[in-house]
Amino acid sequence: MDTSSPDEIEDCSTKLTVDVWLKRVERRRQLAYASEYDFCSDQPMNDEALAKRGSWTGRYDFLLSLLGYSVGLGNVWRFPYLCYSNGGGAFLIPFTVMLVIAGLPLMFMELSLAQYVGLGPAILFKRLAPISEGIGYGMILVSGMVMLYYNVIIAWTVFYMVVSFEDPLPWRGCQHEWATVNCFSYEEEDNCLATNRSYYMANCMSREQYRLLNVTLRTPRKPPAEEFFKNYFLQISAGIEETGMINQRLAICLLVAWAIVFLCLSRGVKSSGKVVYFTALFPYVVLAALFIRGLTLPGAYDGILYYVRPDWDKLRTAQIWGDAAVQIFFALSPAWGGLLTLASYNRFDNNCYRDAIVVAISNILTSFFAGFVIFAIIGFLAHELDTSVDSVIDQGAGLAFVVFPELVGKLQMPRLWSVLFFFMLLTLGLDSQFTLMETVVTAVLDTFPALRRRKIAVVAGVSIVGYLGGLIFVTNSGMYWFQLFDKYAANWSVLLIAIAECILVGWVYGCERFISNIEEMLGKRSKWFHRFWVTVWKYITPAMLLFILCFNWLQYKPVAYGRYIYPNWADVFGWIIALAPFGIAVIVAVKNMSTSSSPFAWQTIRKLLQPSSEWKPSQPRLASEMAYENSNGIEL
Repeated sequence: MDTSSPDEIEDCSTKLTVDVWLKRVERRRQLAYASEYDFCSDQPMNDEALAKRGSWTGRYDFLLSLLGYSVGLGNVWRFPYLCYSNGGGAFLIPFTVMLVIAGLPLMFMELSLAQYVGLGPAILFKRLAPISEGIGYGMILVSGMVMLYYNVIIAWTVFYMVVSFEDPLPWRGCQHEWATVNCFSYEEEDNCLATNRSYYMANCMSREQYRLLNVTLRTPRKPPAEEFFKNYFLQISAGIEETGMINQRLAICLLVAWAIVFLCLSRGVKSSGKVVYFTALFPYVVLAALFIRGLTLPGAYDGILYYVRPDWDKLRTAQIWGDAAVQIFFALSPAWGGLLTLASYNRFDNNCYRDAIVVAISNILTSFFAGFVIFAIIGFLAHELDTSVDSVIDQGAGLAFVVFPELVGKLQMPRLWSVLFFFMLLTLGLDSQFTLMETVVTAVLDTFPALRRRKIAVVAGVSIVGYLGGLIFVTNSGMYWFQLFDKYAANWSVLLIAIAECILVGWVYGCERFISNIEEMLGKRSKWFHRFWVTVWKYITPAMLLFILCFNWLQYKPVAYGRYIYPNWADVFGWIIALAPFGIAVIVAVKNMSTSSSPFAWQTIRKLLQPSSEWKPSQPRLASEMAYENSNGIEL
């Protein structure tokens, strides 16, 4: 018989409350079950899981991996633009509100779910409720599609970082074969008209003469960095229907990018968990250096003021709230499977609640700080070009690969700043790519456990498939395919999956039941904790996700690249990409119901909505208790 005393639980890492401990001990005494059990077992996962799945080896491996996954390229090249176009500093109010009621709840929910059972999305939802099995597959498909084109950005940064060592920088000036008659350089040159009939400004004409010339010719003037990016680097075709040839230099850079990802993930989270100590923290060093340098440039103050000046009237519009909701949702990346994958390697008693709050706050602070850096630089560029800030503001690839390269040519030590900037983009991109890749790899290993002994081969196989699938993005029409995937791959289905996830946890599995699982990991929580999260998960977050979905539908515009309008077949293909992940969830649900002897009957649906017999915590003591209680029909 068990003779343990309540005082002994102070040494237990499982953090059971006294009341719960006494109830379970009394039950074991009555059933003559607890005599041989160690109630103070601090083993984070069962031996099989530790041996086959692996776990984080360092104290901060998970936190930094989560931070690197959440803080990515969008913080540098999308948030500043949204802040500028939605009322400057006023944008922080809806952004923070959406963080509290949409982003953070979804992040905490997914981290808790995966940590509790120690499983990735491929198996987790199948055990949580068999009817929801397809949700996990849908998440994996989203990560897989994003993984294909996201590594292309890393390939771009690899190329730009390498050529940044050249002197002079290859995109300076218009005297190149790739420059068109629209190329206009602001550098001092001896001739007013280059051999390719592009214009130089400093020694040729005054700014007023240039303006008059531009009005007379009515042809848009483009900086050399833009011409270099499109004509030499991308070798872009006239449209998506003109595939052309594979760009060899980009194909090589893409191969290098996949090789980096493979080497960093070859040993699973044990290797990636160490790499993120550098890749997650280095961008902050570069951002700080760029900020300090930016403050010393003329025009920086005007750019920053343009960025933060609040327009309170914007708060009355639906646009600012919708943009804030979309940005926070995609910044933290719930419903992609990445959060579930990272948390599945946690210790059972890891404080994922604290981690979620730390990462959420870090995300918003990083985004806001990056805005100061970018707008200080844009303010300087506007000063140099003698134009307004809004004429040089851009987002996405235009900011990273056109505006900034154009800028560094005007700074002292341009090669140094160019290398630092693109290396920062490389580390930002790698963090997110690691998690996307690990999500797919973990899905394969969880589905086929026998392959865990050959994990390096699995990682290599996924990398090869990813490289081959990414070749479409390095053809002459690659940029059009990139924009198409970026527009649709993580859009409608992600929102629909997130809504289904909230309904599944909040209403089907039950919020109170879920919070009890959280307390088994983190210890007893206050009544306020219960009430807040029950309200948020059951009502507020699903309603907000529905608002985001409707807002996106109402604001929908077919994808375009500059003035190029995509053909109808491309939009249809985009919608297929957008709806395929959620479609898989629906198809699998119907399939699971149809295999029953009474398909679509209420009894069948109800059974499929209940956790399977394999749904159990990763902590061995609790798993043993649950297995015994299930076999004897005992309710906890």
